[in-house]
Amino acid sequence: MVDGFEPWRRFASSTLRKKAGLQVVGEASDGLEAFQKAVELEPDLILLDIGLPSVNGIEAARRIREMVPEAKIIFLSEESSVEIVQEAMSFGACGYVFKTMAASDLLTAVETVLSGLKFVSI
Repeated sequence: MVDGFEPWRRFASSTLRKKAGLQVVGEASDGLEAFQKAVELEPDLILLDIGLPSVNGIEAARRIREMVPEAKIIFLSEESSVEIVQEAMSFGACGYVFKTMAASDLLTAVETVLSGLKFVSI
């Protein structure tokens, strides 16, 4: 779980805990820490914001894909322009959830991505 705003990380973590079998194994508040924790923890799934301090989410995703290629990435972001979504997905993300849709889309996105499919909020 990677987001610079701690209350948002708490919200997303509590949402994920509603689904049996999901466990948050780590949190990070910036892109550099996200990369370091991904290498250290080797999670199955990473929820990643785009607007992060130090290294933005897209660059963090690029680095993570190189070092932990089996980790699936879902962007969870306020950014909703088609260009940003396309750029994020082009770096190997498996999903993209708009923060405004997280309450209804997050668990569905996680289940979809973990089953091997892609998900984008609409």
